Amino acid sequence: MQTPAATIPHLIAAGFHALSDPLRISVLELLRKRELCVCDLCEALGVSQSKLSFHLKTLKEAGLVHSRHEGRWIYYSLNLPQFSVLEEYLADFHHNGVISSVRPCCD
Repeated sequence: MQTPAATIPHLIAAGFHALSDPLRISVLELLRKRELCVCDLCEALGVSQSKLSFHLKTLKEAGLVHSRHEGRWIYYSLNLPQFSVLEEYLADFHHNGVISSVRPCCD
């Protein structure tokens, strides 16, 4: 299923917002290695579950992580296609880096 064009700016903004916090970056770095449950993330990061839940919610809303329930635990993993959306957005600036000169304004 393809993402509607109208939601792409929202996903890009939410993705960069999610990447703007050092704790969320640390979560993503841990998830690069493997899927982890909340308790493992809390222990590795030295934060409470309530604090981590707020940050995981932000990462989920940005589409950067997936979650799945197994028994009473929630496991998190990276959603790599969303990282590709952000990467392609930035790459477009690099590839189309020529900016046309300013046109004169109306008099």
